[in-house]
Amino acid sequence: MRYILAATEDQAATEIIRAAFRRPFHVDAAATVRDCREFLRKRRYEFCFIDLDLLCGLGEVRGDSGAAFRGVRQLFPTVEVVVMTPPERAGEAVEAVKAGAANYVTYPLNADEIRYVTESVHEGIRAQSELDYLRDRFWQSDSLDVVQTRNQAMRAVFDQVRLVAPTKSTVLLTGETGTGKGVLAKLIHRHSNRRGVQFIGIHCGAIPDTLLESELFGHERGAFTGAVRRKLGKFELANRGTIFLDEIGTITPSAQIKLLQVLQDRTFQRVGGETLIEADVRIIAASNKDLGQMVEQGLFRNDLYYRLNVFPIEIPPLRERREDIPQLTEIFLRQMNRFNHRGIHYVHPQVMEAFLRYPWPGNIRELENLVERACILETSSILTPTSFPAELFTGAPSALSAPAGRTGLTLAEARAIAVTEAEKSYLRELLARTGGRINRTAESAGVTVRQISKLMRKYNIRKETFR
Repeated sequence: MRYILAATEDQAATEIIRAAFRRPFHVDAAATVRDCREFLRKRRYEFCFIDLDLLCGLGEVRGDSGAAFRGVRQLFPTVEVVVMTPPERAGEAVEAVKAGAANYVTYPLNADEIRYVTESVHEGIRAQSELDYLRDRFWQSDSLDVVQTRNQAMRAVFDQVRLVAPTKSTVLLTGETGTGKGVLAKLIHRHSNRRGVQFIGIHCGAIPDTLLESELFGHERGAFTGAVRRKLGKFELANRGTIFLDEIGTITPSAQIKLLQVLQDRTFQRVGGETLIEADVRIIAASNKDLGQMVEQGLFRNDLYYRLNVFPIEIPPLRERREDIPQLTEIFLRQMNRFNHRGIHYVHPQVMEAFLRYPWPGNIRELENLVERACILETSSILTPTSFPAELFTGAPSALSAPAGRTGLTLAEARAIAVTEAEKSYLRELLARTGGRINRTAESAGVTVRQISKLMRKYNIRKETFR
C-alpha cells in the first residue's frame, strides 16, 4: 500500500484528491497543523498535498512558506510536498517550490491536474535517480552512505572528490574541526588508483615538535639521544600509497622545508641520514586554520602552501548543511547498533527538532558523540530527550554571555534584550520538559496558564513543536 496525505480543512478538496487516486494508494486526511504533524510522524507518505495556511502553520515564522517548507523537509525528508493555494497567493506557493517543494496546485482542485502533477514529480524523480545511479557507479558500495547528501555545497564537495580521486594530485582539505576531513581523505584514497596500498594518517598537532620529523621521515641509528636503531618514517611506510597529514599548519619550520622537498623532488632523507630516498606517495593535507592567512603572518612557508594547495576542497560546517542531520544521525545509530548490539532504531521527533536548531560548534564529531552517549544512557527502543544534555533543547544562547555588537546600546536596551532571550530560552526548556503541556509548564514556572500563553504568542512559540 502507498500512502498520500491530504492536509487541508477543505473537505471537498480532500475528496477530489481521494477521487484522483485508486489502489494501491490510500489517502489520509489531516485538518489541523497538529494532525498533520502526527500523521507525518506515524506513517511514511509518498506525497503530502498541503494547504498553504497549514504549511505556514508548521513553521516557526508565520507567513514564510519557504522557511516552513524547509522545516518540514528537515523533519520529514522522504515525503514529496505539493502545496495547495488560492490563485491570488500563488507567489507564496512558488517560494515553497523554490525551497524544495515538488510543485503547487491552485484551488479549485481538479482530479486530472492532481494526477498530472504526481506523474510529473515521479518522472523527475526517475530522471534524477538515473543520474544518481550513473554517479554512484563511481562510488564503492561501502561509501554510498557517506556520499548521500541533500546539501548543494556537500554535493559540490563530493563532485570534487570524484574528479580528483583517480589523479595523483595533492589535495588540501579545509574546514572547521569535526567536519569530517579524515573521512573525506579516506574516501579519496579508497577511490584512487592507490586504493590497494596502505593509507597512513598522522595528526601533526598531536606529535611533539622534536619527534615530528622522525615520525614523518624516519631516523638513522645514533641520529639523536635514544635513537638506538634505524626507524622508517611514515613516508617510507606509505610508499606507493597515500599519506594524510592532518592539522598541517602545526608543523615546525624545519619539517616544512623537508615536506617541501618531498613535494618538489619526490625525495627525502631520514633524520641523521645522507641517502636520498624516493617518495612515491600521494599527499592529502588538512587544516582547520587559514593557511593563506598564516602565510601572510609569516607562520607558514609561502612555497609549501602553494605546493599543498593544488586542489583545495573546503568542507562546510554542519550548521550549514542541517538537511543532512537526519541521515547522519541514522548512520551513527546503525553503527551503535552494529558495534554495541543496541536495539535502538528511532529518534524522538523532539530530539530531531532540537538537533535541527542546535548550532553544532563541534560539527559532525559532536553529533556522533552525542548519539553514542545517548545510546549508552537510553533504556527504550527510541532515543528520547532524557538521554541528551538539557542545553540541547534550550534553543537560544545563554543570557549570561555578552552578545557581540551590543556595546552601542544603552544599558537599559542591552538589559531588555538579555531578559527577552533568557525568557524565551527558559520557556522553550520548560515546554521541552513538559512535552508542550501548557498547564504543567505554567505550574513549573509558578505563573498562570494565561501568562504562559501570552509569552508563547509573544515569542511565536508553538506547543506542537515540543510534542
